[in-house]
Amino acid sequence: MRDHHKLEVFALADALTLRLYAATKRFPEDERYGLASQIRRAAVSVGANIVERAARPSRVEFARFLTIAYASACELQYEISLASRLGLMDAKDDAPLADLASRTCKALRSLILAVRKT
Repeated sequence: MRDHHKLEVFALADALTLRLYAATKRFPEDERYGLASQIRRAAVSVGANIVERAARPSRVEFARFLTIAYASACELQYEISLASRLGLMDAKDDAPLADLASRTCKALRSLILAVRKT
């Protein structure tokens, strides 16, 4: 089994989740069960799939769970952009969050390619 704490991509996903939870706390009350909830679910999915992947012994399963995490991270890129365009995020939050989501996607994509090559 792999230790997910040793993966840079997990650290990125975890930081993204924590920052998104903080940012969505400031969303209006009427978004609690809307976009805020969707952002939080997608963010948790990224880290959770990396952790679950770490508990799987096969390379094929490793790549599959990383691919699920990657899809959730890509979803977050859209949701962060949408929240920003809707005026739900502070200007000081949206660009750093978009950058962190992008870095998380790139790290996941690189890891997926590396795992598939081995």
